[in-house]
Amino acid sequence: MDLRLPKPASDQKLRRAEALDALDSVLPFDRRDVLAELLTDDDVATLRHLAREGIGENSLRALASDLGYLEAWSLAATGFSLPWPAPEALLIKFVAHHLWDPAKRDVLATHGMPDEVAATLKAEGLLRVDGPHAPNTVRRRLSSWSTLTKWRGFVGNFSAPGLRSAIKLAVRASARPRGRKSKKAVTADVLVALLKACAGEKLVDVRDRALLITAFASGGRRRSEIASLQFEQIVEEEPVPADPKAPDSLDKLPCLKIRLGRTKTTQADSDAFVLLVGRPVLALKGWLERAGITEGAFRGIDRWGNLEKRALTPQAVNLILKRRIAEAGFDPMAFSAHGLRSGYLTETARRGIPLPEAMQQSQHRSVQQASNYYNDAERTLGRAARIIV
Repeated sequence: MDLRLPKPASDQKLRRAEALDALDSVLPFDRRDVLAELLTDDDVATLRHLAREGIGENSLRALASDLGYLEAWSLAATGFSLPWPAPEALLIKFVAHHLWDPAKRDVLATHGMPDEVAATLKAEGLLRVDGPHAPNTVRRRLSSWSTLTKWRGFVGNFSAPGLRSAIKLAVRASARPRGRKSKKAVTADVLVALLKACAGEKLVDVRDRALLITAFASGGRRRSEIASLQFEQIVEEEPVPADPKAPDSLDKLPCLKIRLGRTKTTQADSDAFVLLVGRPVLALKGWLERAGITEGAFRGIDRWGNLEKRALTPQAVNLILKRRIAEAGFDPMAFSAHGLRSGYLTETARRGIPLPEAMQQSQHRSVQQASNYYNDAERTLGRAARIIV
């Protein structure tokens, strides 16, 4: 007979936190204790298995975040951890708690997420909205739930007609305008102001100039791509003509190739690349030389101005942008790192650069997604809205 007592919850949490430490390159340090509180031992084992299988860091980070939220919601809504596989009724409950009609909630208090569930999630810092969630957020979390179910060796109910119907009806009931990741785009004029804000010669100024101009000029790279950029991905190319219309001109500009490797739209073994030409090349090379970097690319700088060994995180890239936005006199709440991406496409439209050419540099896979930014700029400069002025 096994007379061993179960380990205290604090010991289990410590063990899970130590297990998550093995994923320190993926999970932010300040999130590990939170996840250790929310996840089960099996959850942690699944995440570590996914890491060993070579799943992308961004994908693993998103799965861990979604899993933490799902576990917290299940505990608050049912009193139990997530069952594997989840019954269809629980999936539909999740949809009903996150996609609902605000008008109906005004007359029926039980419609949507129960107040006690919302209060619990807000107290844990996991719920930040009072109204229904964005449909894409709900779909992403269901997709993560489905992925994790498959990796655990189960067959889920995520394609059940009842669930599909519930999502369709709920999205229609909770209709809300889709917000952009960055309210305002970091267009060329904004970028110029940002570069002026970090025009000094301190190490942090040199880094921030290189980071911002590289992210923008390389097609509006995602913050995760800038944070994970490696020295080995940067390849020096032969100088290129300053004027594309005069290829034989002796007037040349420096050029760098950035191999993309694995991104949101490319695979690790992809030969996809983007180019930097002219001023961005000088800024990036100046930073690498000044910092003496031979591995990685962008690193943290401590309060005393010393270069850290650790690479920047995607969140740090966003914070750098917001800090420089504030210093340039803009509202940091209106901008995020994604504004560099939307700003690049907006600027190409303003300058009359064809969308296919712009997409070669931005590496957007979807014409529809890329054209959303591109068309907005074209419409503001077009004649259709100027019939009566």
